[in-house]
Amino acid sequence: MILLVEIHSSAAARLRLLRLFSKKYIMRLMSENKLCPCGSGKSYAECCEPIIKGAKKAPTAESLMRARYTAYEKHEIDFIINTCEQGDKIAEIDRKATEDWSKNSTWLGLKVLRAEKGGESDEEGIVEFEATYSQHHTRDVHHETAYFKKINGNWMYSYGAMTPTTVVRETPKVGRNEPCPCGSGKKYKQCCGKN
Repeated sequence: MILLVEIHSSAAARLRLLRLFSKKYIMRLMSENKLCPCGSGKSYAECCEPIIKGAKKAPTAESLMRARYTAYEKHEIDFIINTCEQGDKIAEIDRKATEDWSKNSTWLGLKVLRAEKGGESDEEGIVEFEATYSQHHTRDVHHETAYFKKINGNWMYSYGAMTPTTVVRETPKVGRNEPCPCGSGKKYKQCCGKN
């Protein structure tokens, strides 16, 4: 890198190279200290990462729920599956659907609405939350009351009760007779809106 700077004799060229290397260095530092997607205000490395990677147990039901949200954002599907309670009366989680939802969504934020019990000394807990995401140009809110159980000292997601929400489009709806947004010049109904 130093050799490249010495080869370019102009001050402008040296300045451009310095900015480029500085920008990459700053971006690397920012990614290493990135805030956790769960919204705790802590860095990912000191919040959900140790729980997702198995270096630490989730101390509370809420911390497991936050780690599960972060796992969706980070596409850590094994963690999501492995933190679900298993048993005869429990519905099996669909790995493919979970992976598709995780990867095809842009995760926009988590809001914990309430937490009941679920502390370090409890055996059961409830966490109500809203996870906002965008998928196929549509913004949606996953509003759920999640039930957790402590099994063999580990918090596990047991089941959830969904609260229906209104879906809001991110872009205006295209009318059938309007020009197609793909830029083909055709009417929407004759192009991308064709069934």
